[in-house]
Amino acid sequence: MLNRLIRFSLKQRALVMVLALVMLVLGIKSAVELPVDVLPDLTKPTVTLLTEARGYAPEEVETLITIPLENSLMGVNGVTRLRTTTDVGLSLVFVEFDWGTDIYQARQFVQERMTGVAEQLPEGVSPYMTPVSSLMGEIMLVGVSDPSGKMEPRDLRTYADWTISRRLQSISGIAEVLSMGGGVKQLQVQPDPERMLALGVTFEEVHEAAEKAVSNTTGGFLTKRAQEIMVRNLAMTTDLDEIGDTVVRHESDRAVRIKDVATVAWGIEPMRGDAATNGYPGVIISVKKSPGFDTLDLTKRVEEALAQLEKSVPEGVVLTQVYRQADFIDVSIGNLKEAIRDGAIMVAVILFLFLLNVRTTFITLTAIPLSLGIAVAVFDLFGLGVNSMTLG
Repeated sequence: MLNRLIRFSLKQRALVMVLALVMLVLGIKSAVELPVDVLPDLTKPTVTLLTEARGYAPEEVETLITIPLENSLMGVNGVTRLRTTTDVGLSLVFVEFDWGTDIYQARQFVQERMTGVAEQLPEGVSPYMTPVSSLMGEIMLVGVSDPSGKMEPRDLRTYADWTISRRLQSISGIAEVLSMGGGVKQLQVQPDPERMLALGVTFEEVHEAAEKAVSNTTGGFLTKRAQEIMVRNLAMTTDLDEIGDTVVRHESDRAVRIKDVATVAWGIEPMRGDAATNGYPGVIISVKKSPGFDTLDLTKRVEEALAQLEKSVPEGVVLTQVYRQADFIDVSIGNLKEAIRDGAIMVAVILFLFLLNVRTTFITLTAIPLSLGIAVAVFDLFGLGVNSMTLG
């Protein structure tokens, strides 16, 4: 059979050359278009449910939230394992499905079960599904800091959440953008127990007054000829003095205001952990990609967006790439290029020494790019990407 193949190839030289060129072109085209990653996605299709319950102890979270969610998700079609993690004010449920399960169909199955468990959870507690991502989905960590000290860490966090994160989230292929550190800015009403006791004001009264001071309500509508005019009660404000002047209750002939029994000030949410960049307090932004997207191409687009943002950042603010997954990919591809180069040189030298014929050596060496092209075309055929394992 091998002899027949050799005879056919010698007789049909033009056909063999055309087929080889076609395979080489297809291989190059596939190599350019295939997604590139550090490692293949070894994560089973997993749906993650995250539930926040501020103020709840781990035991309460386990009893009131985690167990009801576990009971409702048991028996979902295709589920192979159900894992849960309970912490202070936080519940995480990992629902793993069979290999090959469509992740979006799996999320639909979980969503259908979640609608029935909502009534069993505490008031104000609502679980939600995290975006589709993978273990190797974190492609970049961006640090936001102000070495000059002109900008407070909480203001850096506000800038990161409302400017940088939203710009990066608009890029197609970005699954999630999370900010860590700095502290989430809050307008806080801090009750004074001694003043409250002196004026006979309860915490519930202060809470109700503060809630009404920062909320809008509807007043129906007015009909005038062929028009309807909406009536709104606008109370939402971020002005500290206006919130402080809000009436809590009327005592005899005077009004007790919020500022009489509490301090109104800007603060931050209670923090669990912090972040720093280049030795300065700041914010770390984690950028995660969706499965199936080219890490190198996505990294390039994220860097272009960051370059645009750097032109308009507040004075003194510095954006730093703390971690870049593309660096590991570049090293892997660089190692492959070196291996191909060194291998080609060694093969050429050995072939020439044994054959003592330049033409035969050259013909034999054409097998290297052709075999690589065919291998990459097979990657494309089987839906594989380029990563350190497939390159090896």
